[in-house]
Amino acid sequence: NIAMAAQMSDAHRRFLQVLMSHGIMEGSEARKLHRCCCEINKVYYAHDKLDDFITTINIQLQPLFMQIRKGMSEGDGRAHYALVNLAETEITKMASDYAENELELFRKIMDLIILSENGFASSTDILNLADQLKTKKMKKKEAEQVLKIFVEDKWLSERNGEYTLHTRCIMEMEQYILSTYQDTARKCNICHSLAIQSQVCETCGIVMHLPCVGKYFKAQTEPRCPHCNDFWPHEIP
Repeated sequence: NIAMAAQMSDAHRRFLQVLMSHGIMEGSEARKLHRCCCEINKVYYAHDKLDDFITTINIQLQPLFMQIRKGMSEGDGRAHYALVNLAETEITKMASDYAENELELFRKIMDLIILSENGFASSTDILNLADQLKTKKMKKKEAEQVLKIFVEDKWLSERNGEYTLHTRCIMEMEQYILSTYQDTARKCNICHSLAIQSQVCETCGIVMHLPCVGKYFKAQTEPRCPHCNDFWPHEIP
């Protein structure tokens, strides 16, 4: 019964509230939350029906231009669920939270990450941008603080002084990035979603997420590009 399926229960509302407060959740967490919400609100629970449960919420979110999306972490390939805003591109959404020069810094960081070989930008390179901002220059200390906030707010993630786009940021900004960086942004040849941290075929130029590379070449003794069949020259993660 379709009419029934689209009915939001208190379990759905609770799930949405928790996800809203987190912004993004790993798949295992979302599954736990699904179970918990159903049990607390005495709603029928089926362990394999999380995606249907989310669809019901998404139908209700449509008029609000919001959506719960399923995506993957580029680092380890794990599934994540994020609440994304479809009405605005992330940059307009961020505009209400950050000063103009902070936004400019973010755009410049994005340039560095997307135009890089491996999908990372070093803190040194980022901090060197601070005094080149057109809107209003930043001192290094200030820029360090802003970087910290970008990480806390899940726009960036950091590993050993190297920064990349957070999973949530990629899920939310995919369309924006693909249209802004038409010449450089690429989709993964395997899962067809935007790839920031990736490996590139040196012959034909296709890209693959690291987890997708790992999965694709798992059983192959001699890894060959899925597109042009040339030898894959990178280390398989």
